[in-house]
Amino acid sequence: MKRKLVLLLTGVIVFGVLSACGASNEDEHSSHGGTNQNQENSATSTGHGEHGGHGASEQPADSFKASFSFASGTAKANEKSKMDIQIADSQGNLVKDFELSHEKLMHLIIVNHDFSYFNHIHPEFDGNGNFSIDTSFPGGGDYKLFADFVPKGGLSNTLSEWVKVEGEEKAHEAVKADEKLVKVVDGKEVELTLSSTKAQDEVMLTFKITDAQTKKGISNLEQYLGAVGHVVVLSNDAEKYLHVHPVEEKATGPKAEFMTSFPKSGMYKIWGQFQHQGKVFTVPFVVDIK
Repeated sequence: MKRKLVLLLTGVIVFGVLSACGASNEDEHSSHGGTNQNQENSATSTGHGEHGGHGASEQPADSFKASFSFASGTAKANEKSKMDIQIADSQGNLVKDFELSHEKLMHLIIVNHDFSYFNHIHPEFDGNGNFSIDTSFPGGGDYKLFADFVPKGGLSNTLSEWVKVEGEEKAHEAVKADEKLVKVVDGKEVELTLSSTKAQDEVMLTFKITDAQTKKGISNLEQYLGAVGHVVVLSNDAEKYLHVHPVEEKATGPKAEFMTSFPKSGMYKIWGQFQHQGKVFTVPFVVDIK
């Protein structure tokens, strides 16, 4: 009797180990393509909160899945394409209730293979489980889509997927750290300072915005999506995604501060977005985190 009991328990343990291994392999394969993404960075749980940063591996990756598709079947460079996005829960049911997050039900971030292209847009929701938007891509090649949303009564999530766009692919540019964190965009000089460049440290990102000609600080920045600005951070391998909101949302400049943490060492591209005199401007930086 004891021998049979030992054999039975051994069988249960082996079955449990095999089941766990099978789930791990399935998750690994699903991160390489297909319409439903289930990868390490495909879901997040941290809310936007006061400091506003949220990363990409704090909630089980199978909590939600996203489907990105084009009405024509594929997208072509320099042509408008209708994109549909659907979010499903862990049981495969379409999610039909979402909460506003900085004035929108979904924020869609699009970058190309070398991060030389960036777009932050907002698909329209039909109320029945489908988001859609018309957009275009400047060239052929690989683009990564990040759908940022909050399900009703839930936490912030980000689901992502690589898609292939037909057309001539531009030469890849190496992602290199900026020697000087000062850029001029639309007549504005923007200087970025980081309180730390070490992975996993709590880091204050401070953007100082001045008039490029007069060098006077711009103190009348306008609210963009309910805040003084928004910051998107992406690791060089496009696996770590952060959407960071300001410490003081009602600030008007010339400084805008954002608190975040870089999850690992490596190159990161940072896009800061602000609004002045009715126009949104985007300023990019690349930093090397040790």
